[in-house]
Amino acid sequence: MAEWYVYIVRCADGSLYTGIAKDVGDRVSQHNAGQGAKYTRARRPVVLVYQEVAKDHGAALRRENAIRRLRPERKRVLVAEFSKHLKSE
Repeated sequence: MAEWYVYIVRCADGSLYTGIAKDVGDRVSQHNAGQGAKYTRARRPVVLVYQEVAKDHGAALRRENAIRRLRPERKRVLVAEFSKHLKSE
């Protein structure tokens, strides 16, 4: 069974968009091609700034909703922590 991921992209206007996908790279490409979510179509290009694995589709949806409910400053902390983690690898 393919894994599901929760991801955050930073839009050209600086806003953050949260979504789920089985293939995050492909989904980001769709966003940048104007075939992604309506929100990102007018805010291209987008850049992947966060991703995490979820055990299944339901878990990914629940985590996506939890992240969407976070205050913007908490989302920025989440993204910064992820970026720090990538740099230390």
